Amino acid sequence: MQQRKLGKSGLRVSAVGLGCMGMSEFYGGADERESICVIHRALDIGVTFLDTADMYGRGENEMLVGRAIADRRDQVTLATKFGFVRGEGQHREICGTPRHVKNACDASLQRLGLDTIDLYYQHRVDPNVPIEETVGAMKELVEAGKVRYLGLSEAGVETMRKACSIHPITALQTEYSLWSRDPEDGILDTCRELGIGFVAYSPLGRGFLTGRFKSVDDLDQDDWRRQNPRFQGENFQKNLDLVKKVETLAAQKGVSAAQLALSWLMHCGDDVVTIPGTRSIRRLEENAGAVDVKLTQDDLRELDEVAPKGVAVGTRYPEQYMGQVGR
Repeated sequence: MQQRKLGKSGLRVSAVGLGCMGMSEFYGGADERESICVIHRALDIGVTFLDTADMYGRGENEMLVGRAIADRRDQVTLATKFGFVRGEGQHREICGTPRHVKNACDASLQRLGLDTIDLYYQHRVDPNVPIEETVGAMKELVEAGKVRYLGLSEAGVETMRKACSIHPITALQTEYSLWSRDPEDGILDTCRELGIGFVAYSPLGRGFLTGRFKSVDDLDQDDWRRQNPRFQGENFQKNLDLVKKVETLAAQKGVSAAQLALSWLMHCGDDVVTIPGTRSIRRLEENAGAVDVKLTQDDLRELDEVAPKGVAVGTRYPEQYMGQVGR
């Protein structure tokens, strides 16, 4: 597996990582034994950059990942996140106070069964706490040896600048794919200016770009994507047009739609890393194979024509959550 460096920090990770969120929540039922098998297979083939968060499954995902890597810690670059405080149902608040930062880190370390977190992200920026205070507390975690590198998720340009004035930020994690190209509006340029690596989550449009879904009925009843505007009503059908075009281009190259979409991201810069999630060994191996897909300038132009900025119909989160991104 190809390795890539995240920004100027020197942290090297697999170019294709593994998002573990869906192994515990949000995307319908999951089997823990199968999920652990997927993680083990990922490590076997060099997909060693694992991504979780304390809110996924209300801590269950961190515990699952911890069990999976217990005897293979030296093979893993482990990223987790803090910042969301879960309430009843899907209600959640954002907290970036120094006290919460430290308590959340200690709790994550305990669930993961680790002494040190490789990459620790603030999941969302707290508008009520200056970013300098939050990152200041994160910096103390580095000094205490509990965390190696710091990251932000869905942060805006000015927030990144302020954060870097307190401590180097190794990575920004933000949604980026053929149907979510928002980072091209200043975010990627700022990351490169500041020496911050870029980690693309939901690089397959929450599975939509794989061509797997033909109808909303393909989703389990408790699948969070049913609440996502891009998966609803007319939006779903209109977004299928994009998928069909991607599938056509992929077929011409003899690769899957998922591989084409991931390869496109990796061609956006050698500082871009992807973390597609899956609970399937077959999908995992398919995603990992994207590193071998070479795209010509003509291929990239065709994809730009097929999937220009704003091509997806519907916002990428329900309205109540859109205000939490880009702060």
